[in-house]
Amino acid sequence: MNKNFSFVRLLCFLVPGMLMNCSVEQNSFTSNIFHNTTAHFNGYYYAREKTKEVEKIIFKSLDDDPNQILRLYPKLDTILAKTYSKDTEEIIKMASISIQRHPNSKWVDDNYVLVGKARLFASDFQNAIQTFKYVNTKSPDANTRHAALVQLLRTFTEQNDYDRAEETFRFLEKEKLSKVNRKDLYLGKAYYYQVRNNYDYMVRNLASADSLLQHNDQKGRIYFLIGQIYQKLGFDAEAFNYYRKCVATHPDYEIDFYARLNMAQVARLDDKKDIKRLRDQFGKMLTDTKNIEFVDKIYYELGEFERKQGNLKQAVSSYISAAHAGTNKRIQGSAYLRIGQLEFDSLKKYSLAKLYYDSAIAALPKDFENYEAIKKRQEILGEFAKYTEAISWNDSLLALSAFDSLTLRVQLDSLVASRKSVEVIKKKKKRTYQSSEGSQNSSFFNTESSGTSDWYFGNPSAVALGQSEFKRIWGAIPLEDNWRRSNKTSVISDLTTPVAKTDKPKQPTTAETKTPDAPDEVGKLLLQIPRTAEQKAAALAKIEEGYFMLGDLYYFQLNEKENASESYAALLKRFPGSEFEPEVLYKLYLISREKDLAKAEQYATLLKTKHPQSTFTRILVNPDYLKETSVAAEKQKLIYKEAYAFYQANNLRQAQEKIRLALQEGDTGFTPQLELLKILIVGKTEDVTRYQYELGEYIKKYPDGELKPYAEQLLASSKTLLEKLERSKGIQFNSSMEGPHNFVIVYNTNDKITNPVSTAIEKYNATQWKELKLNTSNIIFNDDKTITVVIELPNREAALSYFDKFLAQIAITKPLSNYKFYSFVITKDNFQLFYRTKSLDEYLTFFDRNYQKQNQ
Repeated sequence: MNKNFSFVRLLCFLVPGMLMNCSVEQNSFTSNIFHNTTAHFNGYYYAREKTKEVEKIIFKSLDDDPNQILRLYPKLDTILAKTYSKDTEEIIKMASISIQRHPNSKWVDDNYVLVGKARLFASDFQNAIQTFKYVNTKSPDANTRHAALVQLLRTFTEQNDYDRAEETFRFLEKEKLSKVNRKDLYLGKAYYYQVRNNYDYMVRNLASADSLLQHNDQKGRIYFLIGQIYQKLGFDAEAFNYYRKCVATHPDYEIDFYARLNMAQVARLDDKKDIKRLRDQFGKMLTDTKNIEFVDKIYYELGEFERKQGNLKQAVSSYISAAHAGTNKRIQGSAYLRIGQLEFDSLKKYSLAKLYYDSAIAALPKDFENYEAIKKRQEILGEFAKYTEAISWNDSLLALSAFDSLTLRVQLDSLVASRKSVEVIKKKKKRTYQSSEGSQNSSFFNTESSGTSDWYFGNPSAVALGQSEFKRIWGAIPLEDNWRRSNKTSVISDLTTPVAKTDKPKQPTTAETKTPDAPDEVGKLLLQIPRTAEQKAAALAKIEEGYFMLGDLYYFQLNEKENASESYAALLKRFPGSEFEPEVLYKLYLISREKDLAKAEQYATLLKTKHPQSTFTRILVNPDYLKETSVAAEKQKLIYKEAYAFYQANNLRQAQEKIRLALQEGDTGFTPQLELLKILIVGKTEDVTRYQYELGEYIKKYPDGELKPYAEQLLASSKTLLEKLERSKGIQFNSSMEGPHNFVIVYNTNDKITNPVSTAIEKYNATQWKELKLNTSNIIFNDDKTITVVIELPNREAALSYFDKFLAQIAITKPLSNYKFYSFVITKDNFQLFYRTKSLDEYLTFFDRNYQKQNQ
């Protein structure tokens, strides 16, 4: 374009006075020609060409996976922008120079559009937005304004500002656009809908852009993308048409290859000729050397084709070939997944399906479609195999336990020796091949021989087991030489180093090779056979649980009610009186109710007769039982909110009253929360001893409750705090003996006299101290001792009178006369210290000094 620029200069030089008219300020005819021509063929032209180069760089960053729906535009980001930052800076520089030197030319707004695109490509979204908005408000040319708004739509989409993006294209839809701007608008909207995962509207806009596309718009790629979306949405006929249009544009080889494969997926197979034609096409693709890197994909699509025709054996064979024909993990994982699905859904071979699902999860990337659902099924199959194997294995061990060890050892040794001899024969057997061509060893050409057990890769069980076992031991390692060695360079050096001649190595003796401490195969098995009653009971418990869990897996996860019924029935038959019986009877009732009402009634009768208090019986009798219980729980939750608000406001009496009302609603799943709040109020209204006691009782009552850890934390914190306080000041009982007292009896827990002692004390209180209305409590003191406490005597004198009469009248009678015990009186404050510190000996000394001697 320098030639054009020189031509303009020549015109200015030849025409007298023209150079004067070419100044920036002039607006003459000759000046306009000069500035328009110079602005277009210098700054604008170079900026536009550089923009095209940047667009090519960005499109090259697309990592297209034709197995997934292609991305219409690459995702812009700052990391990618760094690779072409100099180019975007050059675009801005050239366009800016053109604007500054030729401000009156008609290319100013077009240069601003290029500046905005450069900022968009550089991920400088805010400045790009300002630039496009400036062009929209200042440009007198409608096409330029529309072009700026189309780029503004792209910018908002990249910025995830979907509301403003939609406002932009809604406005443009009302405008009269040129063909180029209308095409760009359709593509911009399609990209917006792709980012929003709205494939319906995406394909509508791409189809609308079809007639406006030019060859430089990568028509073949867009047609392929349209075909993919139609195929995803289930419009196979439309997908087929666009795949065919894609092939007609002669796109890149990979796109052409996948378009032809996908045409086979969506083609209508109305008769056998169509099926034969497609099989021939697969055969040609397999033998075409250009497709060598796509062999795994071809086999996979062949498997899909056979699966749709109902040829499951041929489909599995093709999937196996796909899994071993290449290194593409996505295809490999998809092939294993398909086999697992067939074994699971169609063939009902769950153990084998589990192996293939294991291999699929190991190979598939985590962004694979429905990965979480696939993983969930794999985990279910793992549970299924676990319980199936537990039943069969423990049954076998129990059967072997009926034999004496010597007889069993002889039989097992013979069996192992026989098996090893068969393995030796198999290893010596030579393998032969039907054809010298590698492609003819495939499942496609050898459908009969590939399925035999002699060929390893034709045995799905062997392949799946081998794959799973290899990855379990070695992990996902690349296929390369010396894969077991961590330092592969040493292997190369070893190969190149001359080996010196040595004497014939000494053969190791049997004693050297044998590991005497390692048990042999038979020995390991013998160690696992249950011999004692406890071991047999443990094996039976595993079988019992296995039947129950298998029934649940069949019933809830696999939705196979007949198989579930068989598992449950086997459990009841083999383990009458099982702890699972109430639940199993109820589930059998539900299953039978759908087909056999008489049988269902039998199960219902058994449940009501044998387990009348079971929750399942209550549900059977009252189908609304859970609902009603749930209603009560909801009422409790509402009252709990009020009670907790009073608790936080320190209105403890009102909080206690609310909790009392809530507990009257009955025992529900929310009751533990209410009881724990009640204990928290105890911690504020009563002594710490009572608080710790109530927490301990709560933990015992709800050993599996959700709030148990919190209760344990509260108890531990309370004990720790008190211990710290006691350690900081030592154990010092209060010498003041004014105020209420408690009477305490301490005795050994193992004597089991709590109830007789309590009865004797209560009788003593009722006959001689009735007017004081005394209460009696039993508390665990420590691991060895229990205390019975009488609460509360009004003062020291009354307490000592109670103590003296107790020694004279009660202590000398049974049951106390037969056991060792301690008795004393203690103030309420000292009792709290006594209980926290467990300082029995210290208080007995304190009691002797401060009560006994003074009393004398």
